[in-house]
Amino acid sequence: MSQLDVTANVAQYQRDGYTIVRGLFSQAEVAAYIDHFMEMRKAESLPGDFAGVPIAGDDNNTPDPLQQYPRMIHMHRWDEQALNWMIDNRIDQVLTALLGSSPYAVQTMLYFKPPGARGQALHQDQYYLRVQPGTCMAAWLALDDCDEANGCMQVVPGSHELPLLCTVPADTTQSFTDVTVPLPEGMSSVPVLMKAGDVFFFNGQMIHGSYPNTSSNRFRRSMIGHYIVGEAEKVAKYYHPVMRMDGTEVDLGVSKSGGACGVWVEQDGQPVIEMRTPKAKVLAEDPPLIA
Repeated sequence: MSQLDVTANVAQYQRDGYTIVRGLFSQAEVAAYIDHFMEMRKAESLPGDFAGVPIAGDDNNTPDPLQQYPRMIHMHRWDEQALNWMIDNRIDQVLTALLGSSPYAVQTMLYFKPPGARGQALHQDQYYLRVQPGTCMAAWLALDDCDEANGCMQVVPGSHELPLLCTVPADTTQSFTDVTVPLPEGMSSVPVLMKAGDVFFFNGQMIHGSYPNTSSNRFRRSMIGHYIVGEAEKVAKYYHPVMRMDGTEVDLGVSKSGGACGVWVEQDGQPVIEMRTPKAKVLAEDPPLIA
């Protein structure tokens, strides 16, 4: 395969902590992924299916579109097409350019996000993976054109330079996950508009989430791979086994969850982060990734 020219993407990533490689996958490839996973989704259940937490205050058990289209997770462990995508040479080329060395691959996910589905509250992926040393990376492939109406990603510019933040409860009428990270006044998210075939790369400190799908007839399907930097020595137990980008396994240690996290405080009229160690563990030993 020819070498990709991602010089501009590297510069953007170094500045902003994220970048979009436009048209990295063809429309024919995208259509094949949609057909494959929509057919797979017809199964009543698959390993790791997750339809989200209950909607707060909903005593009427309101039908949730995600119950019909729950998220898939770790498909690469039992589906060859997902595995081949996760270690695709194009993704390896981009991540190697961004990180300086080939990464390790640890997870695949498939979000269907049908019309009417809730979004996902702002969060940081590293909160779940606990990579040591370094951080994780995400490759987020749009399988549909996505904008605010059908629930595109949102990202907080500049947040890649922040430490891990302590979580607070999220609004589960809007988010299918129940924790989020607070932002100080002056920081806000912006939408990430993408075309099918584009891939959004961002690091694990980046605060991101997604909008609800308020459209009447548009899916917002996406395939996500999670990776860790090649110099990493440990990652949370949930993400083992760890793979090289040639498909072979590598033996890494298990990082423990918990530890200090940051909270926003005001100092001389400006918001700053103060690190604190909670009395209880931040996470259970084997948290299901909801990034």
